[in-house]
Amino acid sequence: MRKVYLDNAATTQVYDEVITLMGDSMRQCFGNPSSIHHFGRTAKSLIENSRKGIAKHLGVSSSEIIFTSGGTEANNLILRNAVVNLGVTKIVTSKLEHHAVLRTVKSLEIEFGIELNFVETNAQGKVDIVNLRSLLEEEITGKTLVSLMFVNNEIGSILDVKKVASICEEYDALFHSDAVQAVGHFDVDLRALNVDFISASAHKFHGPKGVGFAYFKEGHGVKPMLLGGEQEKGARAGTEPVHAIVGMEKALDISIKHLESGVKSILELKKLTIDLIQKSIPSIQFNAGSENLKDTTATILNIRLPLDSPFLLFNLDMKGIAVSGGSACQSGSEAGSHVLGALLSPTDVSLTSMRISFSTFTTKEDIVYFLASLEELLVK
Repeated sequence: MRKVYLDNAATTQVYDEVITLMGDSMRQCFGNPSSIHHFGRTAKSLIENSRKGIAKHLGVSSSEIIFTSGGTEANNLILRNAVVNLGVTKIVTSKLEHHAVLRTVKSLEIEFGIELNFVETNAQGKVDIVNLRSLLEEEITGKTLVSLMFVNNEIGSILDVKKVASICEEYDALFHSDAVQAVGHFDVDLRALNVDFISASAHKFHGPKGVGFAYFKEGHGVKPMLLGGEQEKGARAGTEPVHAIVGMEKALDISIKHLESGVKSILELKKLTIDLIQKSIPSIQFNAGSENLKDTTATILNIRLPLDSPFLLFNLDMKGIAVSGGSACQSGSEAGSHVLGALLSPTDVSLTSMRISFSTFTTKEDIVYFLASLEELLVK
């Protein structure tokens, strides 16, 4: 049976070069980075070289990169630190954010009594800039933090990060962007974008799972969320996973070096998918403008079927095809996609939707097989 993986927004296949490097690291450099002997110093050197490499790709200083277990921890660290350490009393976000942001800000609202506001978005998931300004114009005691994701993980909408950063600067607000779906897929120059914080996760750009990083713009102090040691300059306790960190840096390096050609090939696959759907299964609709090749990421396409078919994803899986009904972090949940719930009518939400997400490992043959299988299942 053919195996087709179209769930790259959930996680990606690890580059062979990354696997090799990580294996070599575990065999040859097993020292604790906090130890002062040469085994430890060698491990520490690998970590710092990786930090410098990642920082260089993002146009920032290595001292501004804090390694974490992934995007979820990075979001939690940034948001909690903003309230506990930086005097933030008001957070502006959207209802379309990843739950790593939404559940964290709601927890902070309960724990610290912060003011929580949700900016309006249009049917394509785009932030209403006028409404954002109005929320920032309100006077408060303390600071405001705006948290809006760079690329939506379900519909692929892209935030105008530079414009939002400019507005935040105008109103003296801090700006955090969950960039988990952007780093490794876009040219992210943090100095040019002028954001205060971002979060990223290695397994979204063909690196290992369980490692990511938080960017803290210089001048924003960091107090640890995890206690127990002075690792990561005191910002995050716990022995660093050397093999995972070097693997993340290698994966980002490969992704950036092949960024232009990679995006071009993925965009062609997305266009092919759209064209074949419109030609062969015209009853399928595209959710939230995800078929717009200019305004959404090349990696994500969200479609809606003309019926409610609760076993469709299972039946596709039986044919060797992996797609998603939404965020993989919602696996096992019966609540459905909160993103589509916020954007679609109740009637459309009740129909079966699926997220198709591509990578440079995806082939045209994969797309043809997937759509032929989907068409066959819809006929039955």
